[in-house]
Amino acid sequence: MAGVLMLSLASCGGGTESGTGIDRNDISSGKGKPSDKKITITFQNIYPDPTTPTYKTVHTLAEQYEKVNPNVHIELDTLNTDQQKMKLKTQAASKEIPDITIVNPSAQMKPFVDAKLLAPLNDVIDKNGLKATYLPELLDNYSFGGKLYALPDGYNIEVVFYNKELFRQAGIESVPTSFKELLADVKALRAKGITPIAIGEKDSWTGSFLFMNMLLRTNEGPGFLKDVVAGKRKFDDPAFIEAVDRFQDLVEAGAFPEGATSIDANASGNIFKSGKAAMWVIGTWETGAVDASSVAGHAGAFRFPTVDGKGDLNDFMVAPGSGFAISANSEHLQETKDFLNYFALNFPKKQFEYKNAVGLGQTIDGNLKTAGYSDLAIEVAGLFRNIKGGDLSFDNTMNPATAQAHLSSIQNLFVQRADSKLVAQQHQAAFEANR
Repeated sequence: MAGVLMLSLASCGGGTESGTGIDRNDISSGKGKPSDKKITITFQNIYPDPTTPTYKTVHTLAEQYEKVNPNVHIELDTLNTDQQKMKLKTQAASKEIPDITIVNPSAQMKPFVDAKLLAPLNDVIDKNGLKATYLPELLDNYSFGGKLYALPDGYNIEVVFYNKELFRQAGIESVPTSFKELLADVKALRAKGITPIAIGEKDSWTGSFLFMNMLLRTNEGPGFLKDVVAGKRKFDDPAFIEAVDRFQDLVEAGAFPEGATSIDANASGNIFKSGKAAMWVIGTWETGAVDASSVAGHAGAFRFPTVDGKGDLNDFMVAPGSGFAISANSEHLQETKDFLNYFALNFPKKQFEYKNAVGLGQTIDGNLKTAGYSDLAIEVAGLFRNIKGGDLSFDNTMNPATAQAHLSSIQNLFVQRADSKLVAQQHQAAFEANR
């Protein structure tokens, strides 16, 4: 994981196209002569917020590619994460997924691979030295049977972003390192009329991500879900039950915004970035967005606390990024592969330029400090150097049906308290019914 911020992307050589800032050898037409055939490549993506660096990167690269390849139009189909998942599921049922779409790694993308809906990308990764830019272990999360089916947009860890000024207003002098301290901080913030933790549980993955941090602690390390899949443990394990109880303690302490289940993930991020919430438990992919917001300059990040004395602060929930995949049934398969090769080669360069290089899964040519990155970005980059271990998200580990039961179960905890043993039984029943 520490290699995420290795700064050694090799140049592809050959000079640049005037006015585009891109390498001629990175241009996907290969021989420098664009085809006259007019085509449209539909690029489904999950970057809807125009204030974020990744939104700017996607739009900039699409526009630059169209300038160099005037016969190609990149049509961006932009949705939030949950909307895109639902739309892709419908499209997959009719075998009409877009030319490029977004898939999540491991268990979540396997059904699409099994249904032969995705094109292998081994030829894409082997062109123009693209493979060498990725962390080798990262690509394993998108590969099945020796074939690669998606190119990741990052490799992130989950951290707690916090607003130093709001902490000061609530009399909090240091970041919490234990769950007991976190609860005390939540109550102190509430007493000052400050929303403690921004979350948008309308998009149910947000609560699951937070819950997985707790399970990582109560289990005293990674591997609980893998043990369940292997049949070594069940969900009625004390570690899982304790995680459910502590999660509900946060809800009851008023940690989250009122009506959290009606707030989507994008809106919850804006709650924090506009200075209306003291904390935001989210992946490091949001570092650039925080730096571009009104809380820039007084935002920091810390590791999720231990829970009842359990867990290691340097174990993180890790998040191999969303992957760019190509439809096996694309009418313009080769042209789409050419564009994705160009896009992936230039993606880290643009992200670095837009101050969003922290948490990339590709090597970067540059130095964060000399490039003018913020103290927050450098602080977050430092957390990567001390990673001891980690777990993938629930829905990247379990089959889709069990994952959906889990997401709904955690979402319900925001509405009413439940018997944690019953929650565990429901998880186990869903797992056994769908394995």
